[in-house]
Amino acid sequence: MLALGCFSAWDRALLRGGRSPREIELRPSGEAFVRLGDGRTAALSPIQGAGVTRFWVALGAALPSRRGILVTAGMLGEENFRRLRLWALWGKVPGVAPGQLPA
Repeated sequence: MLALGCFSAWDRALLRGGRSPREIELRPSGEAFVRLGDGRTAALSPIQGAGVTRFWVALGAALPSRRGILVTAGMLGEENFRRLRLWALWGKVPGVAPGQLPA
């Protein structure tokens, strides 16, 4: 039990660190960025192949200290996770097709 408590404390401390991801921004242009705890931002890229499942999305980060980010389904709301999955698969955010009038 002590080891589990130590691991949990270590894990929570990592989440509060300056290099830990705070938010992911998907732009209408198809670009994605991650904002870190210290205020830095970096571009994200989807990992091809098995990088997207219904349970998680693996993203590559353009940071020297971090090679990638794994986002699981429980980390985001259902709709936001769906948007992230669609972006990782198609490189676009869901929306209105070009030339189509909004409903």
